[in-house]
Amino acid sequence: MPTQRTVYYSGQVQGVGFRFTTCRIARGFDVVGFVKNLPDGRVQVVAEGEPEELDRFIGAIKAEMHMLVQGVQANDAPATGRFTRFDVGF
Repeated sequence: MPTQRTVYYSGQVQGVGFRFTTCRIARGFDVVGFVKNLPDGRVQVVAEGEPEELDRFIGAIKAEMHMLVQGVQANDAPATGRFTRFDVGF
């Protein structure tokens, strides 16, 4: 059953290519959604897909960006089906 996962990353995550790296990583997974900078300095990722695929996707972000991330908060909800691809949100 598709799930929506919202993840908030804190640390040195803005101005370092986090959003574009996340989009590149997303191309390797069956996920849709967006990544965007928040005014408080965090980055938000909203992704929809199968739970196991979301786990792999978020794991790949962690593997590549772990040195920049100090905190992660994640929440799951039912998928909305409103996304058709993964992109940078503004």
